[in-house]
Amino acid sequence: MLAQRCVYATTFETTASAPGNSRRQAAPPHPYVIEPPLTEESRFAAGAPFEFNLLLFGQANDALPYFVYAFQGMGDQGIGKKIGERRSRFQVMDVICDGESIFDAAQSQLKPAMTREISLSAASESPVSSISLKLQTPLRLKLDNHLQAALPFHLLVRAMLRRISSLFAEFGNGEPDLDYRGLVARAASVKVVSSSLSWHDWERYSQRQDQAMLMGGMVGSVTYQGNLNEYLPLLELCRTLHIGKQTSFGLGMFDYTVDTTT
Repeated sequence: MLAQRCVYATTFETTASAPGNSRRQAAPPHPYVIEPPLTEESRFAAGAPFEFNLLLFGQANDALPYFVYAFQGMGDQGIGKKIGERRSRFQVMDVICDGESIFDAAQSQLKPAMTREISLSAASESPVSSISLKLQTPLRLKLDNHLQAALPFHLLVRAMLRRISSLFAEFGNGEPDLDYRGLVARAASVKVVSSSLSWHDWERYSQRQDQAMLMGGMVGSVTYQGNLNEYLPLLELCRTLHIGKQTSFGLGMFDYTVDTTT
């Protein structure tokens, strides 16, 4: 009875899509992304600060106090591998939204956070001849139910369209009016001119399943060449939204640069 209102259920047990929305995915996306710090450091000295980003979509923004409270509880219980008989603990010192602190740690009070509407921008008017993509966290993509170790442009476009359509359908005003088939078909003519992609194995332990979970993916850089103007709005939006599988864990984060011709 509480599935549509319970914060836990709407965050972690997303099994039903919004009414009236057609679905391009079997299961709707989770309404959050936790972006890890972009560092290979995995050990922090006692008292050392660290930070991460939290993205919330749709009504999950109203539940921000629950998320902060959950992180506080996580810090009290401890995270990481046990040292002796306990895990490392931490304190939530600040919450920053749009460059402004909204958290009073001493009083454990949270101010309302600013939200913004995400949308697809207009295509570039200047001809774009080349795009270089850098995968900042592992990217997990499947094609024909097989994990991919290469990233042809059409596969990237499929992943971006899938991510955008699912998020907009579930948390926005419905899937955007895009030429899905045409965008994928035209992407096949875009060439990979250089690639340093490699597979990075990443393992996490699932307490729910009581076992180690392999969540490796592609990392590195790849450069594309071709008629790329119409794809810039997808790239611009998805470098915020992430793409691929396990985005809620921060996977599928990327950045890109463009070369234009005159």
